[in-house]
Amino acid sequence: MPQRAAGERRVVVMLKAGLVSLVLAYMLSQFYRAFLAVLAPVLQDQVGAGPGDLALSSGLWFIAFAAMQLPVGAALDRFGPRRTVAWLMGLGGAGGAVVFALATAPWHLHVAMTLLGIGCSPALMGPYYIFAREYPQAAFGALAGMLVGFGSLGNILGASPLVWVIEAAGWRQTLWGLAVVTLGVATLVLAAVRDPARLGAGHPQGSIGQILRLRGLWFILPLFGVNYAVTAAIRGLWAAPWLTEVHGADATQIGRVTLAMGLAMVAGSFAVGPAARLAGGARRAVMIFSAVMIAVMGVMVLQPTLPLAVVTVLLVVLGFFGSAYPLLMAHGRGFLPPHLVGRGMTFLNMMSIGGVGVMQFASRPVYAAAQGAYPPAQAFAMLWLFFLIPLAIGFLLYFLTPEAPAHAPDPD
Repeated sequence: MPQRAAGERRVVVMLKAGLVSLVLAYMLSQFYRAFLAVLAPVLQDQVGAGPGDLALSSGLWFIAFAAMQLPVGAALDRFGPRRTVAWLMGLGGAGGAVVFALATAPWHLHVAMTLLGIGCSPALMGPYYIFAREYPQAAFGALAGMLVGFGSLGNILGASPLVWVIEAAGWRQTLWGLAVVTLGVATLVLAAVRDPARLGAGHPQGSIGQILRLRGLWFILPLFGVNYAVTAAIRGLWAAPWLTEVHGADATQIGRVTLAMGLAMVAGSFAVGPAARLAGGARRAVMIFSAVMIAVMGVMVLQPTLPLAVVTVLLVVLGFFGSAYPLLMAHGRGFLPPHLVGRGMTFLNMMSIGGVGVMQFASRPVYAAAQGAYPPAQAFAMLWLFFLIPLAIGFLLYFLTPEAPAHAPDPD
């Protein structure tokens, strides 16, 4: 009996270590998608990378990340999350950080960010795969939200804390340190994560065609494509110029407002589990969160010159209620039979991350055209309208999505 108890304790310790390693991997993913803005001044000075170069590098991260989702899904189903996350994070993530540390020209940054996007591509889907296979369907939303909440702290670390480290150690030394940390996290994943049991031989091999035949997903996909894209684009690209050009905010005020919005996004991720329970399910909670987002965006369109304090509240509310991604994933996961869990969730994630990339690229010419025709406040109102319209369309189509079944049926 003592030997059995000791064995059980070792299993518990490994499970906890595995979960910690996966949270750390996702924190790195959040960090790498956000850290480029902080490095912009030094990269322009020492590498010759202007705003256009950095915008391309950032876009390449999202493109590489999205393009990897289907291969990652196949790898999760075939090899399991342990090796999929560890190898891609170790080779792509650590390798990308090394290329970044050695960069002497803008195209080196493009290569580095592409590698980092590849390396980070399984960081969220690996633990989601484990949650989907190992835990009850009703618990998926809460677990997914907690993971996103803890992992999103990496976004916060990519702001002021990164500035302090760069000032103390230099940016190249910081990237070398990040390469070591990334390789260490990949090693920890490989050592500590336990893969779910393999499906029996009776389960069919999954395919993208089978996923597309799942009618329950058809009207959830448009909202997947725009929900996270709105908050990601506003927080990452447009909040700062809006606050500067329309509200006259200085760097300190911008930092405080964007930090508040970022923290609200973290808090919203933790709140999705309780919200789903209070609302009576993930679908109803998504509707509530999306309706609040639409209301806030409507105010931003109609009243783009509100006082800075009111604007701060609007962005905080938008950040909190724009954190419905885990709820959407929980709803979509309910339609996936066991043999499609890996490919299905990565397909949904591809739609979400792909939507971020498309909206970010498309928003630049939209704002440029509006800026040429209107004063700053009205130009930003047109930009907010560009985000609001697809969000409203996705919300309306979502009403056609049924509740997820208790047990997902096989596709026809």
